[in-house]
Amino acid sequence: MLIVGELINTSRKPIKEAIEREDAAYIRDIAKKQAEAGADYIDINCGTLVHNEEEVMAWLVNNVKEVVDVPLCIDSPNPKALETGLKLATKGQPMLNSITAETDRFEAVLPIVKNFNAKVVALCMDNDGIPSTPEKRIEIVKKLVEDLTAAGVERDNIYIDPLVKPLSTSDQAGLEVIDAVGFIRQNYPGVHIICGLSNISFGLPNRRVLNQVYMVQLMTAGMDSYILDPLDRDMMGFFYASKALLGKDPFCTGYLKAHRSGLYKR
Repeated sequence: MLIVGELINTSRKPIKEAIEREDAAYIRDIAKKQAEAGADYIDINCGTLVHNEEEVMAWLVNNVKEVVDVPLCIDSPNPKALETGLKLATKGQPMLNSITAETDRFEAVLPIVKNFNAKVVALCMDNDGIPSTPEKRIEIVKKLVEDLTAAGVERDNIYIDPLVKPLSTSDQAGLEVIDAVGFIRQNYPGVHIICGLSNISFGLPNRRVLNQVYMVQLMTAGMDSYILDPLDRDMMGFFYASKALLGKDPFCTGYLKAHRSGLYKR
């Protein structure tokens, strides 16, 4: 069960502003707090800064790795920025976010995954874009797993992202991903499943409630990794409780440790 801390992302205004003023202390503090709150990986995404992304990626990675011991998730649509970040992400096994089943993207990113022996987030997208039907999503899952393993990527390093779509756009959006998670868990043992939870609640009120409930539903279906805000104590409380209740926390060790350390207490 793995948590990727999502907060160092230039789509978030505070992060973008901290980069603009070269506030390394702010970036380091956010990274450190996420690791202390239970993040197994720290995501670094500066993809909105298309004109100097590689330079900013290097600056972010160098600052973050100075204050955390957890490995980094290098997150970018730009293969060059991925390489820049991975070269500097020297603590533990890095994660690359992301590869897709799109022909050009797959061919450009696969050598990077193999060169750095990185864990890889594989998005359920192909040349036709994001799947519009459950059947198409399953078809893409099959292609991603089969193509990655055929290329020598170990199943334990593959993290399939079924791509959560907003519930506000389709009342079946949540259920479609739950069904996909069940399919992956049943047919591809050893492969991991990950998602960005907050997409499900986009455009709706009380987003945190939807995100928290969906996290529990997905874990019950078989999801074992999440990209989320580990500083959300309610979310982390549900995370540790769900693990324990689903038999994924022997003797409730993680639950009790988190309770004693105050990770999810108000």
